[in-house]
Amino acid sequence: MIDCAEGTQVQLRKNKIRFSKINHIFISHLHGDHFFGLIGLVSTFTLLNRTTDLHIYGPKGIQEIIKLQLRLSNSWTNYGLFFHELESKESEVIFEDEKVLVKTIPLKHRVYTNGFLFQEKTGERKLNLDAVQNYEIDTCYYQKIKNGNDITLEDGRIIKNDELTFDPIPAKNYAFCSDTAYDESIIPIIKNIDVLYHESTFLQSEENLAKKTLHSTAKEAATIALKSNAKQLILGHYSTRYENIDLFKEEAKSIFPEVYLANDGKSFEF
Repeated sequence: MIDCAEGTQVQLRKNKIRFSKINHIFISHLHGDHFFGLIGLVSTFTLLNRTTDLHIYGPKGIQEIIKLQLRLSNSWTNYGLFFHELESKESEVIFEDEKVLVKTIPLKHRVYTNGFLFQEKTGERKLNLDAVQNYEIDTCYYQKIKNGNDITLEDGRIIKNDELTFDPIPAKNYAFCSDTAYDESIIPIIKNIDVLYHESTFLQSEENLAKKTLHSTAKEAATIALKSNAKQLILGHYSTRYENIDLFKEEAKSIFPEVYLANDGKSFEF
C-alpha cells in the first residue's frame, strides 16, 4: 500500500480489500494527508489479531511518530512491526523479493519526499504442452523447462528451450510520484515506464500556486510523462478549488495522449 491518509480503513472496507493482504506500506512524506491514517491501521491490525509482520517504509521520523502514539496509548502490537526509515536524496532499492523490486524516486516538495518505482520481475516461461508431450518429456522436468533450460533426451538429442516454451507475460512497471514540483531530474529513473501516477494539484491557470507550494499542474505532469516516454499517465491529488476534475484530463491530453483520472475507489487494468 502506498500512503495511508485518514479514511484509509473506510476505503479498504468499502472496496472489499482484505486487511491481511497488506504487508508493506510505503509512506511518501510526512504531511498529514499522506500518513495520518497509519496509526489507526496499525492499531486495527492488533484488534484483528494479526500475526504477520508489517513493514513500513518512510521518511526518517516515521518510527518515532508511530511508536510515540503506541507508547502513550499503551497499545503495543502483537505482531512484528518493522520500520525502514529513508533519508537518501538519491534513488535506492528499498525492497526486493522474487516478484518485484521497489526503488525510491526522490521528489521536490516542501518536506523530504519520495515517490516509488515498482518493477515487476520477469516470470517463468510458459510450457508449450504440445511440444513437450510430443517429445514425451517426463513431468519431473517441467519446472526445469519453465526456468529456461534446454532438455537432453535419452537418445542424446538436445531440445532448445524456445521450442518447448512460450515467452512469459511481459513484466510491467509502475511509478508513483506523490507531491512534487515539476522536476525533470526524475525522468531517467522512470524512463519507459508502463504506468505513471503523477500528482496534478493545479491547472496551468494556477501555475504560480504550484510553484509556491511545490506542487505540479496537469500540464506539467503530462510533460513529465511525455519526456519519460511513459505508456499511460494517471493524474491525482487535485485541489478542491476545482469542481470538475475532467478539466485536468483535458489539459493533460493537450500534451500526452493516454491520460486517466484517479478517484476514490477507481481501479485500472493495463
